[in-house]
Amino acid sequence: MEKPVKIVQTIFENAKKLQRTIVLPEGDDVRTLQAARMAADAKIAKVLVVDVDGKTLGLAKDNKISLDGIEVMEPKEYKDIDTFAQFLYERRKAKGMTQDEAAKLARDPVFFGDLLVGTGKADGCVAGALHATGDIVRAALYCIGAKEGTVSSYFLMLIPNFREGEDYTPLIFSDCAVIPFPTVEQLAAIASASAETYRKLVGGEPRVAMLSYSTKGSAKHENLDKVIQATELVKKRYPNLKVDGEFQLDAAVIPSIGQRKAPKSDIAGQANTLIFPDLNSGNICYKAVERFARALALGPVLQGLNKPANDLSRGCSAEDIYKVIAMTAVSA
Repeated sequence: MEKPVKIVQTIFENAKKLQRTIVLPEGDDVRTLQAARMAADAKIAKVLVVDVDGKTLGLAKDNKISLDGIEVMEPKEYKDIDTFAQFLYERRKAKGMTQDEAAKLARDPVFFGDLLVGTGKADGCVAGALHATGDIVRAALYCIGAKEGTVSSYFLMLIPNFREGEDYTPLIFSDCAVIPFPTVEQLAAIASASAETYRKLVGGEPRVAMLSYSTKGSAKHENLDKVIQATELVKKRYPNLKVDGEFQLDAAVIPSIGQRKAPKSDIAGQANTLIFPDLNSGNICYKAVERFARALALGPVLQGLNKPANDLSRGCSAEDIYKVIAMTAVSA
């Protein structure tokens, strides 16, 4: 990004003020170490890197990456590792986990990183450069837990020249990476988590649109019933949240179309947080907007956890990791 976008600058500035402790469990990945150095130099977080099988110091030296000001921790040598194992066992014993299994997992770098967060010794965790999303989500659920039993993802989409007076319009797209076919309950949880994400990352009031291929009854199908029911559930659970649906995308974000298709809605045409009915539509739409509109797509980032433990694409760059560290710090 040649010219920093204002909202991205704001995220970095807020992260610098908060000074959260962020764990990077993949200390055997050079991109992670580069991102740790960038974050420490920019002072956007207190960075803690997990040493993986004693490789971290050598990898940093070979790539001329200074670890000054960055704490490096080896799980096997950590003084409270047995306490971590017991903490994990207590959380998962009802699901059949044994103490031996908990002891082994507590020494796994990703689980160790999430246990630091779950026990309050760190504020957030960022991993996924070397691990699949499923592994990252599993560790987060085991060690940190989900607020409403649902972990989803979002993209912060920065769309150029979309609304008058804004170089880049920030929108939240969710869910685009985790739940293939969300239930009514899961859609409602995704909506509430996404609203919280917008509030923390962007600031201001979230206006949540539940998307479909119909606007306020313009079509009838059982697929639409799920979106309608989820909308009503969110309204019931969060009466102060501005949310409405079902909306077609244009009715959600274009004022003139919103007024024509849903004249009684105060969300129509004004939405800034978009909830997709399934993973197909969410993933296709974010990629289409990113490529066709030359938008900046920051994510996917996990949401809905009790504390943040965020996923990365395995094709990520050090710059990508650096940005997610800042986003994690702000959402913690």
